[in-house]
Amino acid sequence: MTETIDYFYSLASPWAYIGHAPFMDMVRRHGLAVRHKPVPLGKVFAETGGLPLSKRAPARQRYRILELQRWREKRGLKFHLRPKNWPFDATLADCFVIAMLQAGHDPDRFLRRAFAAVWEDEMSLADEASLLKVAAAAGVPDAARLLDAAKGDEARATYEANYRDALAVDAFGSPVYVRDGEPFWGQDRLDLLEEAVKSGRPGYRSDAA
Repeated sequence: MTETIDYFYSLASPWAYIGHAPFMDMVRRHGLAVRHKPVPLGKVFAETGGLPLSKRAPARQRYRILELQRWREKRGLKFHLRPKNWPFDATLADCFVIAMLQAGHDPDRFLRRAFAAVWEDEMSLADEASLLKVAAAAGVPDAARLLDAAKGDEARATYEANYRDALAVDAFGSPVYVRDGEPFWGQDRLDLLEEAVKSGRPGYRSDAA
């Protein structure tokens, strides 16, 4: 039986960008299935005690820049630490991914290009023309129709449902990978996630004795 990982993230998240390719590599190594669940990250933060970057203590903001540099080097990436069009409202971009999923498309290629557009090319994916440009570069079929769907009620309802799902499994940031009910917060937990997959153990529970 194929094991499924629930994947909570937002296109506004640098950590989801940094971890996306390694996560997908792991998925392929182990023949896993993925349930993509883009979430409104600001709402998740507000409900679970997280703070937007501008409201975090200066020491935490400085440490974040150090971590971005470390992981940029470790993952072999080249990106801006402070891209000029970030932060941005990721609602449309996240819902575009949802529209792709609802149309039966695998969003992996689009996500790779979209994350790079934000952090490497300094594009704003809140802009419809930019989003369509990224979709074209990723070879997304019928992107204009998907953009309309991303603005529609069905995609927005799924976005809200993903938010509720995130709260239900204690997915309080981005990315969070959930295996057998056990959340792994952050792309720096991918090694632990892979060890759990390889072991086949049941998911750990927070109410364990």
